[in-house]
Amino acid sequence: MILKALFTSLSLSLLAGVAAAEDVAKPKLGPEAIPITTDHAYLSTAAAPDYWAISPYYIHQQTSSACSLASITIAVNTMRGLPALSENTLVTQNNLLEATKDKRWAEQAAEEGDGVTFADLVADTAQSLKAFDIKAEVTAAQPTKDKAATLEAFRAMLVENETSAKDMVLIYFNQGVVTGDWDGPHVSPIGAYDAATDRVLIMDVDREWYVPYWTKTETLFKAFQRPAPADQGVLAGETGGWVRITKS
Repeated sequence: MILKALFTSLSLSLLAGVAAAEDVAKPKLGPEAIPITTDHAYLSTAAAPDYWAISPYYIHQQTSSACSLASITIAVNTMRGLPALSENTLVTQNNLLEATKDKRWAEQAAEEGDGVTFADLVADTAQSLKAFDIKAEVTAAQPTKDKAATLEAFRAMLVENETSAKDMVLIYFNQGVVTGDWDGPHVSPIGAYDAATDRVLIMDVDREWYVPYWTKTETLFKAFQRPAPADQGVLAGETGGWVRITKS
């Protein structure tokens, strides 16, 4: 009986230990993401033209599925600039949908909507710029499909993009690879690139949970390549990449 009691006590202790381990709170961000709140040295010393151009128009996604809508709204406002006349509003997520008249996108971006594919993101970016008469070239690349879309090519593009605010980059990536949390596709703008540390600043539009954060370029590249899991419905297997918008 004594041995049985000891065994029972030991078993309960082990179970309690496992339960306690499972209850340990996770940090806000995993080791691959450094929040801007703790690391803003680059922005204090570099020109960072994209960051300062994007910041005034940095918004949150208005639904759980509207990351593409929020990101493109930021891009349209950034490329358009502040309207000269008091009668002109800024672009919002709702009036962007009204301007494009895209029922498919509206349904994808609605609460609990399916979200967009990478091809949809490219098309939605182009049609949104056109809807506000913004003359810009839209180019896109996916590491899993384009042989030229290598890590080195991505770095070279980031270096070039960082030189001015005439262009900006939207990324379609697996958020969990970077943040250590949700495993699924996500869209946000790139705010800056620090070549000295080879890190990218992601202006995450998932503002309910995050602030802008830095991640290694190689980590983000891996996030492009990770397929959306099977529980992502129509997006299952979808991989990411980058969309570059350059003013004509």
